Amino acid sequence: MAVSEQAPVRFQRGNFVVSDLDRALTFYEGVLGFEVEYRLGDNPDSYSRSVFDVPDAAQLGFVTLNLPDQRRVMALTEVKGMTLEPAPHPRRSAIVLETHDPDAVMAGARNLGLTVYDEEVLKTPDGRVGREIGIVDFDDNLIVIYSFPRT
Repeated sequence: MAVSEQAPVRFQRGNFVVSDLDRALTFYEGVLGFEVEYRLGDNPDSYSRSVFDVPDAAQLGFVTLNLPDQRRVMALTEVKGMTLEPAPHPRRSAIVLETHDPDAVMAGARNLGLTVYDEEVLKTPDGRVGREIGIVDFDDNLIVIYSFPRT
């Protein structure tokens, strides 16, 4: 793509709705290694209220998360003051993360009491073979981690 051309779409970040930011961060920061870029408190005029269908009585919080080479690649929107029902199954979304230490991520998730699915063999269309594991966070959001052997 030439310097003067601009892609029609640029992926900014994924976002999950959670019921408790501090609890969610024990997983996203403490296990997955994200770092908080910034955190915002309740904003009654937030666009998130309409797009996530959040009642006016609920309070919102928001955090963006960085990885060492990716700024604001993930966000968490906190909804307090109402019960977040589990999403209907089959699940409709997930984030997919590559990790160099899936055993540590699985152990950390299990230590927090999260659901860790049985590991599967990952076979890519280009012939690579690795590991993939599904993890469900405190609010029923799905994270799939994968890893390939280091060469």
